[in-house]
Amino acid sequence: MAYRGDPGFVHGTPPALGVLVTNLGTPDAPTPAAVRRYLAEFLSDPRVIEMPRWLWRIILHGVILRVRPRRSAEAYHKVWGPEGSPLLAIARRQAAALAQALGARLRGPVQVALGMRYGRPAIADALEELRAAGCRRLLVLPLYPQYSATTTGSTFDAVAATLRTWRWVPELRLVSHYHDDPAYIDALVASVREARTAMGEPERLLFSFHGLPRRYLAAGDPYHCECQRTARLVAERLGLGTGRWAVSFQSRVGREEWLKPYTDHLLKEWGASGVKRVHVLCAGFSADCLETLEEIDQQNRAFFLEAGGESFHYIPALNDRADHIAALTNLVLRHVQGWPEADPGWDAERVSAGLAAARERALGMGAAR
Repeated sequence: MAYRGDPGFVHGTPPALGVLVTNLGTPDAPTPAAVRRYLAEFLSDPRVIEMPRWLWRIILHGVILRVRPRRSAEAYHKVWGPEGSPLLAIARRQAAALAQALGARLRGPVQVALGMRYGRPAIADALEELRAAGCRRLLVLPLYPQYSATTTGSTFDAVAATLRTWRWVPELRLVSHYHDDPAYIDALVASVREARTAMGEPERLLFSFHGLPRRYLAAGDPYHCECQRTARLVAERLGLGTGRWAVSFQSRVGREEWLKPYTDHLLKEWGASGVKRVHVLCAGFSADCLETLEEIDQQNRAFFLEAGGESFHYIPALNDRADHIAALTNLVLRHVQGWPEADPGWDAERVSAGLAAARERALGMGAAR
Protein backbone atom coordinates (compact mmCIF):
# COMPACT_ATOMS: atom_id res chain seq x y z
CA MET A 1 0.00 0.00 0.00
CA ALA A 2 1.20 3.51 -0.80
CA TYR A 3 0.51 5.57 2.28
CA ARG A 4 -0.69 9.10 1.66
CA GLY A 5 1.46 11.91 2.96
CA ASP A 6 0.37 15.44 3.78
CA PRO A 7 1.69 17.65 0.97
CA GLY A 8 0.11 20.72 2.54
CA PHE A 9 2.03 20.39 5.81
CA VAL A 10 4.14 23.41 6.77
CA HIS A 11 6.56 23.29 9.69
CA GLY A 12 5.49 25.64 12.45
CA THR A 13 1.78 25.40 11.69
CA PRO A 14 -0.21 25.22 14.94
CA PRO A 15 -1.78 21.75 15.32
CA ALA A 16 -5.54 21.85 15.81
CA LEU A 17 -8.16 19.66 17.43
CA GLY A 18 -10.54 18.11 14.93
CA VAL A 19 -14.07 16.99 15.83
CA LEU A 20 -15.71 14.70 13.30
CA VAL A 21 -19.50 14.79 13.68
CA THR A 22 -21.20 11.85 11.97
CA ASN A 23 -24.64 10.44 11.39
CA LEU A 24 -26.16 7.75 9.21
CA GLY A 25 -26.63 9.68 5.97
CA THR A 26 -29.21 10.27 3.29
CA PRO A 27 -29.77 9.98 -0.45
CA ASP A 28 -28.83 13.00 -2.55
CA ALA A 29 -32.39 13.34 -3.79
CA PRO A 30 -35.83 11.73 -3.27
CA THR A 31 -35.55 9.80 -6.53
CA PRO A 32 -35.34 6.04 -7.17
CA ALA A 33 -31.86 6.37 -8.71
CA ALA A 34 -30.45 8.36 -5.77
CA VAL A 35 -32.11 6.09 -3.22
CA ARG A 36 -30.76 3.02 -5.03
CA ARG A 37 -27.18 4.35 -4.78
CA TYR A 38 -27.65 5.14 -1.10
CA LEU A 39 -29.23 1.79 -0.23
CA ALA A 40 -26.57 -0.11 -2.17
CA GLU A 41 -23.88 1.48 0.02
CA PHE A 42 -25.84 1.21 3.26
CA LEU A 43 -27.01 -2.38 2.83
CA SER A 44 -23.59 -3.57 1.62
CA ASP A 45 -22.10 -2.81 5.04
CA PRO A 46 -21.40 -6.14 6.78
CA ARG A 47 -21.98 -4.42 10.13
CA VAL A 48 -25.58 -3.71 9.08
CA ILE A 49 -26.39 -7.05 7.48
CA GLU A 50 -24.63 -9.97 9.14
CA MET A 51 -25.07 -12.66 6.54
CA PRO A 52 -22.72 -14.62 4.25
CA ARG A 53 -21.64 -12.05 1.65
CA TRP A 54 -22.31 -14.22 -1.39
CA LEU A 55 -25.88 -14.92 -0.30
CA TRP A 56 -26.61 -11.33 0.69
CA ARG A 57 -25.30 -9.96 -2.64
CA ILE A 58 -27.80 -12.16 -4.47
CA ILE A 59 -30.66 -10.93 -2.28
CA LEU A 60 -29.57 -7.31 -2.35
CA HIS A 61 -28.96 -6.95 -6.07
CA GLY A 62 -31.46 -9.53 -7.22
CA VAL A 63 -34.44 -8.42 -5.15
CA ILE A 64 -34.09 -5.47 -2.76
CA LEU A 65 -32.46 -2.92 -5.07
CA ARG A 66 -34.99 -3.75 -7.75
CA VAL A 67 -38.01 -3.10 -5.54
CA ARG A 68 -37.25 -0.94 -2.54
CA PRO A 69 -35.75 2.24 -4.10
CA ARG A 70 -38.99 3.37 -5.72
CA ARG A 71 -41.02 2.80 -2.55
CA SER A 72 -38.41 4.51 -0.38
CA ALA A 73 -38.13 7.43 -2.79
CA GLU A 74 -41.86 8.07 -2.39
CA ALA A 75 -41.39 8.16 1.38
CA TYR A 76 -38.40 10.52 1.15
CA HIS A 77 -40.39 12.81 -1.13
CA LYS A 78 -42.93 13.28 1.69
CA VAL A 79 -40.32 14.70 4.09
CA TRP A 80 -37.95 16.45 1.66
CA GLY A 81 -37.79 20.19 2.38
CA PRO A 82 -36.42 23.38 0.82
CA GLU A 83 -32.99 22.54 2.28
CA GLY A 84 -33.19 18.97 0.97
CA SER A 85 -32.93 16.01 3.31
CA PRO A 86 -34.07 16.96 6.82
CA LEU A 87 -31.36 14.81 8.39
CA LEU A 88 -28.58 16.52 6.44
CA ALA A 89 -29.97 20.02 6.96
CA ILE A 90 -30.25 19.47 10.70
CA ALA A 91 -26.81 17.83 10.91
CA ARG A 92 -25.26 20.87 9.25
CA ARG A 93 -26.89 23.16 11.79
CA GLN A 94 -25.76 20.88 14.63
CA ALA A 95 -22.16 20.89 13.41
CA ALA A 96 -22.12 24.67 12.97
CA ALA A 97 -23.59 25.26 16.43
CA LEU A 98 -21.15 22.81 18.00
CA ALA A 99 -18.20 24.53 16.29
CA GLN A 100 -19.30 27.89 17.65
CA ALA A 101 -19.79 26.53 21.17
CA LEU A 102 -16.45 24.71 21.23
CA GLY A 103 -14.64 27.74 19.84
CA ALA A 104 -15.85 29.70 22.85
CA ARG A 105 -14.95 27.00 25.39
CA LEU A 106 -11.61 25.58 24.22
CA ARG A 107 -8.33 27.46 24.50
CA GLY A 108 -6.63 26.12 21.38
CA PRO A 109 -7.79 25.94 17.75
CA VAL A 110 -10.65 23.54 16.97
CA GLN A 111 -12.20 22.48 13.67
CA VAL A 112 -15.55 20.68 13.28
CA ALA A 113 -16.41 18.71 10.14
CA LEU A 114 -19.54 16.77 9.21
CA GLY A 115 -19.33 13.34 7.57
CA MET A 116 -22.11 10.85 6.87
CA ARG A 117 -21.53 7.12 7.16
CA TYR A 118 -23.34 6.56 3.86
CA GLY A 119 -23.87 9.08 1.09
CA ARG A 120 -22.48 12.60 1.13
CA PRO A 121 -20.68 14.39 2.66
CA ALA A 122 -18.63 11.24 3.17
CA ILE A 123 -16.58 10.54 6.28
CA ALA A 124 -13.44 10.26 4.15
CA ASP A 125 -13.99 13.76 2.75
CA ALA A 126 -14.64 15.20 6.21
CA LEU A 127 -11.40 13.65 7.48
CA GLU A 128 -9.49 15.20 4.59
CA GLU A 129 -11.04 18.54 5.49
CA LEU A 130 -9.77 18.19 9.05
CA ARG A 131 -6.31 17.11 7.89
CA ALA A 132 -6.09 20.14 5.59
CA ALA A 133 -6.92 22.32 8.62
CA GLY A 134 -3.91 20.90 10.47
CA CYS A 135 -5.77 18.68 12.93
CA ARG A 136 -3.32 16.40 14.74
CA ARG A 137 -5.85 15.27 17.34
CA LEU A 138 -9.21 13.82 16.32
CA LEU A 139 -12.37 13.17 18.31
CA VAL A 140 -15.07 11.21 16.50
CA LEU A 141 -18.59 12.05 17.63
CA PRO A 142 -21.22 9.71 16.12
CA LEU A 143 -24.64 11.17 16.89
CA TYR A 144 -26.02 7.83 18.07
CA PRO A 145 -26.82 8.08 21.80
CA GLN A 146 -27.08 4.29 22.18
CA TYR A 147 -24.17 2.16 20.94
CA SER A 148 -24.68 -0.50 18.30
CA ALA A 149 -22.18 -2.28 16.10
CA THR A 150 -24.44 -1.33 13.19
CA THR A 151 -24.02 2.42 13.83
CA THR A 152 -21.14 3.51 16.06
CA GLY A 153 -19.15 0.37 15.29
CA SER A 154 -19.62 0.90 11.57
CA THR A 155 -18.58 4.55 11.92
CA PHE A 156 -15.30 3.46 13.49
CA ASP A 157 -14.77 1.08 10.56
CA ALA A 158 -15.18 3.95 8.09
CA VAL A 159 -12.83 6.23 10.02
CA ALA A 160 -10.21 3.50 10.33
CA ALA A 161 -10.49 2.64 6.63
CA THR A 162 -9.47 6.19 5.77
CA LEU A 163 -6.83 6.66 8.46
CA ARG A 164 -5.11 3.40 7.54
CA THR A 165 -4.16 5.03 4.24
CA TRP A 166 -2.54 8.05 5.91
CA ARG A 167 1.16 8.17 6.62
CA TRP A 168 0.72 10.42 9.64
CA VAL A 169 -2.23 9.19 11.72
CA PRO A 170 -3.63 11.68 14.27
CA GLU A 171 -4.28 10.94 17.91
CA LEU A 172 -7.72 9.40 17.96
CA ARG A 173 -10.62 9.19 20.41
CA LEU A 174 -14.18 7.96 19.85
CA VAL A 175 -17.38 8.80 21.72
CA SER A 176 -18.97 5.36 21.70
CA HIS A 177 -22.27 6.29 23.39
CA TYR A 178 -24.02 8.83 25.61
CA HIS A 179 -27.30 7.07 26.32
CA ASP A 180 -27.32 7.99 30.01
CA ASP A 181 -25.44 11.28 29.86
CA PRO A 182 -27.19 13.59 32.38
CA ALA A 183 -27.36 16.59 30.04
CA TYR A 184 -28.75 14.46 27.22
CA ILE A 185 -31.41 13.06 29.57
CA ASP A 186 -32.18 16.62 30.74
CA ALA A 187 -32.78 17.71 27.14
CA LEU A 188 -35.10 14.76 26.47
CA VAL A 189 -37.05 15.45 29.65
CA ALA A 190 -37.39 19.12 28.70
CA SER A 191 -38.72 18.22 25.25
CA VAL A 192 -41.37 15.94 26.77
CA ARG A 193 -42.44 18.57 29.27
CA GLU A 194 -42.74 21.16 26.51
CA ALA A 195 -44.95 18.76 24.55
CA ARG A 196 -47.17 18.26 27.61
CA THR A 197 -47.54 22.02 28.02
CA ALA A 198 -48.42 22.53 24.36
CA MET A 199 -50.50 19.42 23.69
CA GLY A 200 -51.82 18.35 27.08
CA GLU A 201 -51.11 15.28 29.19
CA PRO A 202 -51.10 11.95 27.30
CA GLU A 203 -52.29 8.67 28.73
CA ARG A 204 -49.11 6.96 27.53
CA LEU A 205 -45.60 8.01 26.50
CA LEU A 206 -44.01 5.69 23.96
CA PHE A 207 -40.25 5.56 23.47
CA SER A 208 -39.73 4.28 19.93
CA PHE A 209 -36.18 3.26 19.00
CA HIS A 210 -34.84 1.97 15.71
CA GLY A 211 -34.96 -1.81 15.69
CA LEU A 212 -32.31 -4.50 15.22
CA PRO A 213 -32.55 -8.21 14.50
CA ARG A 214 -32.90 -9.96 17.85
CA ARG A 215 -29.91 -12.18 17.09
CA TYR A 216 -27.66 -9.09 17.30
CA LEU A 217 -28.69 -8.73 20.94
CA ALA A 218 -27.99 -12.41 21.53
CA ALA A 219 -24.55 -11.91 19.96
CA GLY A 220 -23.68 -9.23 22.52
CA ASP A 221 -24.74 -5.91 21.02
CA PRO A 222 -25.59 -3.61 24.00
CA TYR A 223 -28.04 -1.45 22.03
CA HIS A 224 -31.24 -2.93 23.51
CA CYS A 225 -30.01 -2.45 27.08
CA GLU A 226 -28.93 1.13 26.45
CA CYS A 227 -32.29 2.00 24.88
CA GLN A 228 -34.05 0.62 27.95
CA ARG A 229 -31.83 2.65 30.27
CA THR A 230 -32.42 5.89 28.35
CA ALA A 231 -36.19 5.41 28.51
CA ARG A 232 -36.17 4.44 32.18
CA LEU A 233 -34.11 7.49 33.18
CA VAL A 234 -36.45 9.84 31.32
CA ALA A 235 -39.55 8.15 32.73
CA GLU A 236 -38.18 8.37 36.27
CA ARG A 237 -37.42 12.07 35.88
CA LEU A 238 -40.96 12.63 34.63
CA GLY A 239 -42.46 10.64 37.49
CA LEU A 240 -44.19 8.18 35.19
CA GLY A 241 -45.39 5.04 36.89
CA THR A 242 -45.79 1.53 35.51
CA GLY A 243 -48.28 1.47 32.66
CA ARG A 244 -47.75 5.14 31.74
CA TRP A 245 -44.85 4.50 29.39
CA ALA A 246 -43.33 1.79 27.21
CA VAL A 247 -40.39 1.03 24.92
CA SER A 248 -40.83 -0.24 21.37
CA PHE A 249 -38.75 -0.75 18.24
CA GLN A 250 -39.49 0.41 14.71
CA SER A 251 -38.19 0.15 11.13
CA ARG A 252 -37.91 -3.63 10.91
CA VAL A 253 -37.40 -5.28 7.52
CA GLY A 254 -37.41 -8.89 6.41
CA ARG A 255 -39.00 -11.90 8.05
CA GLU A 256 -36.69 -12.67 10.94
CA GLU A 257 -37.50 -11.65 14.49
CA TRP A 258 -36.40 -8.17 15.53
CA LEU A 259 -36.33 -6.50 18.93
CA LYS A 260 -39.83 -6.39 20.41
CA PRO A 261 -42.37 -5.01 20.94
CA TYR A 262 -42.77 -3.57 17.46
CA THR A 263 -43.87 0.07 17.42
CA ASP A 264 -46.64 -0.34 14.85
CA HIS A 265 -48.08 -3.42 16.59
CA LEU A 266 -48.06 -1.74 20.00
CA LEU A 267 -49.76 1.43 18.79
CA LYS A 268 -52.47 -0.62 17.09
CA GLU A 269 -52.97 -2.59 20.31
CA TRP A 270 -53.21 0.59 22.38
CA GLY A 271 -55.72 2.17 20.01
CA ALA A 272 -57.88 -0.96 19.97
CA SER A 273 -57.76 -1.33 23.77
CA GLY A 274 -59.10 2.13 24.52
CA VAL A 275 -55.96 4.26 24.88
CA LYS A 276 -56.94 7.66 23.45
CA ARG A 277 -53.95 10.01 23.86
CA VAL A 278 -50.36 9.10 23.05
CA HIS A 279 -47.09 11.01 22.81
CA VAL A 280 -44.18 9.37 20.99
CA LEU A 281 -40.51 10.20 21.63
CA CYS A 282 -37.77 8.76 19.40
CA ALA A 283 -34.95 9.10 21.91
CA GLY A 284 -32.42 7.24 19.77
CA PHE A 285 -32.55 9.74 16.90
CA SER A 286 -30.44 12.86 17.36
CA ALA A 287 -32.08 14.50 14.34
CA ASP A 288 -35.40 14.15 12.61
CA CYS A 289 -35.29 12.03 9.49
CA LEU A 290 -37.33 9.65 7.35
CA GLU A 291 -37.83 7.22 10.24
CA THR A 292 -39.28 9.88 12.53
CA LEU A 293 -41.09 12.24 10.17
CA GLU A 294 -42.60 9.70 7.79
CA GLU A 295 -42.59 6.37 9.60
CA ILE A 296 -43.65 7.64 13.04
CA ASP A 297 -45.46 10.92 12.48
CA GLN A 298 -47.31 9.74 9.37
CA GLN A 299 -47.53 5.94 9.15
CA ASN A 300 -47.75 5.12 12.84
CA ARG A 301 -49.98 8.08 13.57
CA ALA A 302 -52.45 6.61 11.09
CA PHE A 303 -52.15 3.13 12.63
CA PHE A 304 -53.01 4.46 16.10
CA LEU A 305 -55.91 6.66 15.01
CA GLU A 306 -57.41 4.01 12.73
CA ALA A 307 -57.28 1.51 15.61
CA GLY A 308 -59.37 3.78 17.82
CA GLY A 309 -56.95 6.36 19.26
CA GLU A 310 -57.99 10.00 19.26
CA SER A 311 -54.82 12.07 19.79
CA PHE A 312 -51.29 11.29 18.60
CA HIS A 313 -48.37 13.68 19.10
CA TYR A 314 -44.84 13.07 17.86
CA ILE A 315 -42.27 14.89 20.00
CA PRO A 316 -39.54 16.18 17.64
CA ALA A 317 -35.97 14.94 17.96
CA LEU A 318 -33.57 17.17 19.86
CA ASN A 319 -32.13 18.43 16.57
CA ASP A 320 -30.26 21.72 17.12
CA ARG A 321 -32.06 22.75 20.30
CA ALA A 322 -29.82 24.84 22.54
CA ASP A 323 -29.91 22.26 25.35
CA HIS A 324 -28.94 19.49 22.92
CA ILE A 325 -26.00 21.48 21.57
CA ALA A 326 -24.95 22.26 25.14
CA ALA A 327 -25.07 18.55 25.99
CA LEU A 328 -22.96 17.65 22.95
CA THR A 329 -20.52 20.43 23.76
CA ASN A 330 -20.01 19.15 27.30
CA LEU A 331 -19.65 15.62 25.93
CA VAL A 332 -16.82 16.75 23.65
CA LEU A 333 -15.15 18.73 26.42
CA ARG A 334 -15.06 15.67 28.68
CA HIS A 335 -13.57 13.49 25.97
CA VAL A 336 -10.78 15.91 25.01
CA GLN A 337 -9.48 16.31 28.56
CA GLY A 338 -5.71 15.95 28.61
CA TRP A 339 -5.27 17.35 25.12
CA PRO A 340 -3.62 20.78 24.80
CA GLU A 341 -6.72 22.54 23.49
CA ALA A 342 -8.54 21.74 26.74
CA ASP A 343 -5.63 22.90 28.93
CA PRO A 344 -6.67 25.99 30.92
CA GLY A 345 -3.02 27.01 30.90
CA TRP A 346 -2.84 27.23 27.10
CA ASP A 347 -0.77 30.29 26.21
CA ALA A 348 -1.22 31.24 22.57
CA GLU A 349 1.81 33.54 22.48
CA ARG A 350 4.10 30.94 24.05
CA VAL A 351 2.85 28.23 21.70
CA SER A 352 3.31 30.51 18.69
CA ALA A 353 6.87 31.38 19.71
CA GLY A 354 7.72 27.72 20.19
CA LEU A 355 6.32 26.80 16.77
CA ALA A 356 8.26 29.61 15.11
CA ALA A 357 11.49 28.38 16.68
CA ALA A 358 10.71 24.81 15.61
CA ARG A 359 10.12 25.99 12.05
CA GLU A 360 13.49 27.75 11.94
CA ARG A 361 15.25 24.59 13.14
CA ALA A 362 13.40 22.47 10.55
CA LEU A 363 14.28 24.84 7.71
CA GLY A 364 17.89 24.89 8.93
CA MET A 365 17.99 21.09 8.62
CA GLY A 366 16.77 21.21 5.03
CA ALA A 367 12.97 21.09 5.27
CA ALA A 368 11.29 22.50 2.18
CA ARG A 369 8.43 24.17 4.05
